[in-house]
Amino acid sequence: MSQLRRICGSAVAADRWCGPWRQGWCHSEVLVLLAATDTAAVPGISAAGATPSSRLRTAAADAELLVLGPAGERPHALPPLPAGVSPALISHVVLRELALDPQVADLGCPVAPSVAHLRLPGLAGGGPARCLSGGQALDPGRLEALLALGRRWGERLSPGRPLLLAECVPGGTSTALAVLVGLGVAAHGLVSGSLRHPDHGRKGALVERGLRAAGLEGAVAGDGAAGARVAAALGDPMQPLAAAMVLAAAADGRPVLLAGGSQMAAVLALALALAPPSLRPAIAAGTALGTTAWVADEAGSDLALLLRRIGERWGVEPLAFAADLRFTDPCHPALAAYERGYVKEGVGAGGLALLWQLSGRSSPALAHLCDQACATLLGPPPTVR
Repeated sequence: MSQLRRICGSAVAADRWCGPWRQGWCHSEVLVLLAATDTAAVPGISAAGATPSSRLRTAAADAELLVLGPAGERPHALPPLPAGVSPALISHVVLRELALDPQVADLGCPVAPSVAHLRLPGLAGGGPARCLSGGQALDPGRLEALLALGRRWGERLSPGRPLLLAECVPGGTSTALAVLVGLGVAAHGLVSGSLRHPDHGRKGALVERGLRAAGLEGAVAGDGAAGARVAAALGDPMQPLAAAMVLAAAADGRPVLLAGGSQMAAVLALALALAPPSLRPAIAAGTALGTTAWVADEAGSDLALLLRRIGERWGVEPLAFAADLRFTDPCHPALAAYERGYVKEGVGAGGLALLWQLSGRSSPALAHLCDQACATLLGPPPTVR
């Protein structure tokens, strides 16, 4: 079986982590966390939908495509993109072919998906997080409730089964940058995003406004309660719940795949900040980030360096992989847009493409199936004469 492409971490750590996944991928639990932040409405911040109003339904539409597939009757239309097609298409194909059923949780999106999902009482009612620029993104009580729920949920999952965590949070790379910087990670210029070319200046200015408003400017947050304060001031609802699940999984020895790029790097950093020092080695050993090649190879960001800086901050060596999936000619033009940087990651696409490889399947085969699914969703590409 071919080796996975490592972008961070040692070969020994990678082999140790991959073992349970290669053996138990068919029993893995897939959890997709939908969340929202008013940060997504800031002009020029997000391309997860061409307009702020269309981004209100991004999570709902992506969840419906994920579960129902391209041929299903989906109540919410996919938001228009500058180019390309939602990465939920990739995730759907992997889940369908591997016969895995995802569990979808809505943490307070403005539009709920019309598929079976958990809409969590007392948490969903909080709605989207406030814009990070105000330094009061989440009420402290809601932050604590999300952390508590993540711990309980993680503890109640089936023992020993691998856990894949995915997300859909428009504006989430901005909240990721904010939380990383607030936690003391030198992340400016390293975080990816949905725009073809990440606007680091715009994001950085927004983060600095949030840090000033929260009284965190120039300070390096401590761990534990101070880390929670950063998440409440600058984050989104997905981050604390996912981080708490990582903590619970590490305590239980359960392997975790964080399916995503920069947003999941922030989840890892938050988990390390919240963890007692004695648990951090277990987090690093049992948790890996899985993303797409389009994020790993992006010229305008640097996920590998970002993860190394996270590791230096908490004295561990993070583990991360990039899936081999590529969309080379001939393929549907909406998929070819990935190769031009218009779409890169989301809804667990990178981690699920990695799970496809862990199951022993080939990436070219996945690309072919995605091409077929894309033609079903958008129609066949026009014939060139």
